[in-house]
Amino acid sequence: MTQKSPLTEEVAGNPVAVLASGGLDSCVLIGELLSAQVVVHPIYVRGGLSWESTEQDHLHEFLRRIAKPGLQPVQFLDLPVTDLYGAHWSVTGRQVPDADSPDSAVYLPGRNVLLLAKALLWCHVHDVPAVALATLKGNPFPDATPKFFKAYQEAVNQAVGGNVRILRPYATLSKTEVMQRGRGLPLQWSFSCIQPVRGRHCGRCNKCAERRGAFANASLPDETEYDAEEPCTA
Repeated sequence: MTQKSPLTEEVAGNPVAVLASGGLDSCVLIGELLSAQVVVHPIYVRGGLSWESTEQDHLHEFLRRIAKPGLQPVQFLDLPVTDLYGAHWSVTGRQVPDADSPDSAVYLPGRNVLLLAKALLWCHVHDVPAVALATLKGNPFPDATPKFFKAYQEAVNQAVGGNVRILRPYATLSKTEVMQRGRGLPLQWSFSCIQPVRGRHCGRCNKCAERRGAFANASLPDETEYDAEEPCTA
């Protein structure tokens, strides 16, 4: 990675928390920050979704492989959503959006509302001045707009008398641009699947299709282990 971290000046030598799902984008972000010698606190919020145990295993392995002095232990925070989502596919693991489904099919209602509530408060309690997330350019969901992030940051800070910032260093970048920033990282240990099979990416779901495309569009080798070599299409 030869690019300058997009957060180097914003964090100004301060520690930063990163919402770490274990996905490609958040893994690249953590790798960039560590390369810039920033102290990084990965935060993983557990909601009870069907893929989380496999996702956590991948995140642990990715972080082990990129470990540097600035990397702090993962903070696991619990915020169950099963009472909210009920029989939603993300909880049951049934009727998961496949490779042919539109991106809107994988929308999780209020996802950033939930994740940031815990992350912002953790930062406030532990004197970490900022939390970063790897939202990309063109994210179509209503809880990923600049207006939302600004209002949410202000509301939470008002509630606790704090001053924690939400940082979105990849907000002007495409998926391909972010992937290229992650060249050289062990991205095969990131995790993008919503229906894992025996601890591996299924290779059939919407997110696996997106993952394959991300590697191809960035001209990077995809060393991910998929349960299905090719996606199933209708």
